[in-house]
Amino acid sequence: MTVLCTPQEFCSPQTRKTHETSVHWINPLTDLRWEPFLAAHSRASVFHSRAWLMALNHTYGYQAVACTTSEPDEQLRNAIVFCRVDSWLTGRRLVSVPFSDHCEPLVESSEDLKLLARAFEEELELAPLDYVEVRPLHHFEPKTTLHRTSIPYSFHVLDLTTDLQSVFRSFHKNCIQRKVRRAEHEHLAYSEGRSSAHLDEFYRLFTLTRERLKVPPQPKAWFCNLIACLGSAVKIRLACDGAVPVAAIMTITHKDTLYYKYGCSNADFNRLGPIQMLLWRAIQDAHASGLRFVDFGRTDADQTSLIQFKDRWGATRSTLQYYRYSKAARATHAFDLSATKWKFKTAKFLLSYMPSPIVSKIGQALYSHVG
Repeated sequence: MTVLCTPQEFCSPQTRKTHETSVHWINPLTDLRWEPFLAAHSRASVFHSRAWLMALNHTYGYQAVACTTSEPDEQLRNAIVFCRVDSWLTGRRLVSVPFSDHCEPLVESSEDLKLLARAFEEELELAPLDYVEVRPLHHFEPKTTLHRTSIPYSFHVLDLTTDLQSVFRSFHKNCIQRKVRRAEHEHLAYSEGRSSAHLDEFYRLFTLTRERLKVPPQPKAWFCNLIACLGSAVKIRLACDGAVPVAAIMTITHKDTLYYKYGCSNADFNRLGPIQMLLWRAIQDAHASGLRFVDFGRTDADQTSLIQFKDRWGATRSTLQYYRYSKAARATHAFDLSATKWKFKTAKFLLSYMPSPIVSKIGQALYSHVG
């Protein structure tokens, strides 16, 4: 599939060593050690992958960088990967990484973690940056003089290591099991693929869902680039009532995990259970392929209905903490999270009164600033 956006030129291959620490900044898109390092690391996810970073670069122009204590002439032992977000609207920052649900720092030694945290301090001074954001799956608390604030999310993972019947029995009887059977009774049609036709139907339903939620849709180029960069790992699953597409989901397979990344539907048909059918089909395929987990992703703490929906799939819920590091002098201004939430609620209110085509264009213009 053709990439819709022209990518900005990648950073030239280089290794930059900080002045005060034994930390090197590398380009994971050109460093030949990156993919073998990820393949061997048990905590590396799709969000660390070169393909994900390339899709971000092609769509939004973000430049990927990673810091490591490994010398240029040796194999990588550790790394934290970031994208540089340079926005006149939302500030300059390093994010690990944009539009990911999580991106675990791949560091084992406490001494290495201390050195990498010190590199944050230097980068905030030299760049200069407003803050550095890390999105770990597990506890992350390096020793640093930087001011730290955290943002909590809910996170859900479904264990597939039991038999498929036990997995199905763990679903909520009324809201999941009965909806799956309802979809079967209604003879909803199922198809899957990565063709232009699948993408067109997915994006139409995705835009419809975002309009219903009063949230601007991400640009179609993002999904096109995910397919172009991740290839067969991406799958669009489509449910139709007769000839009418009524729901779609996008999943990504990486190592032993199926990532449920995007879901959308025509709400007029939700009573038929199309989303439940599609997710159950994805879970069945993942189980048959020997995958061990379904990653349902993060959910904002105040999205109680979505949290409940994920709970009903028998997924284990935990708290995901994003950490932002800044110089203490700027902390109060830069990290007033209540003010940030107020701005988003105000923007959502204003968007609810705008025509759909305008909301879509606003989304295409704004997402590169969000990161």
